[in-house]
Amino acid sequence: MARIAATEDRLTARLKNRLASLSPALRRVAVHIDGNRLDAMTKPATELALALGISDATVIRAVKALGYSGLPELKRELAASFGKGASPADNMQRTLSLVEGDVEQTIDFVLSAQQSGISQLAAEGVRARISSAVRLLEGSPRIAVFGVGPTAFLAEYAAALLARNGRLCHILRSTGGALADQLLHLAECKALLIMAYGRAYKEAAVTIEEARRLKLPIVLISDSLDQRLARYADVTVPAPRGATEHVALHGATVACLEALIVGIAAADQANALATLEKLNELRKAIAPASTRAF
Repeated sequence: MARIAATEDRLTARLKNRLASLSPALRRVAVHIDGNRLDAMTKPATELALALGISDATVIRAVKALGYSGLPELKRELAASFGKGASPADNMQRTLSLVEGDVEQTIDFVLSAQQSGISQLAAEGVRARISSAVRLLEGSPRIAVFGVGPTAFLAEYAAALLARNGRLCHILRSTGGALADQLLHLAECKALLIMAYGRAYKEAAVTIEEARRLKLPIVLISDSLDQRLARYADVTVPAPRGATEHVALHGATVACLEALIVGIAAADQANALATLEKLNELRKAIAPASTRAF
């Protein structure tokens, strides 16, 4: 099976090519710089060293080991890309610049973006995709739901709603090696609902690859429709996350999930209603006012 490629920036490329050859001390500095780019761009070597409990000379050696002439070159590269990339800091910076610190403008911006997202979901072509996704998922008694980072909370919410409507769920929400343990149970599922945004990052790519190996139907909710992911999904639903290159807003994603899940309930009403009745029984049994005898 062809592997799904993931995108990378210039610093990431340098790390990928050189990290294995660095000593443990230099590797630690390089990883810290990668994870704290704003600090690396704005702080002197002495402050970066203080955060790691090392000498500033070690910081400089690590920077040079990555192929830079020194810290100034690294700072220039980070400054040139900062605000132009798609990191949360970049997107927030653009958003705050747009609203100029005005609270009323900020509220208007968020509400307008959410209204635009819902309107896009209501468009005929996208509604048809949501309907197709419902038909794909309605026959699956156990559904895997993928979401990492902030989207992990949406995955948990979706799984809770699906469970209330009679569907067993398996949540895939970890990053790195921990995701591998969760993927071991993907074979127990009958479909995959995945939320993945922006670039084709490794966790999303590997999850889709494993689902394809298991021949599971795949529904992808995404804002970018990155073809490295979208081409492997059976149904892709575009759910915008606010204005392009601005702070991410998840209102449209929540609306999309709720439309899917209520649609699944409508397609299998007996199962959904029976599960909700059982939920009511259990709630009554554990209510504080309950006086059940044992």
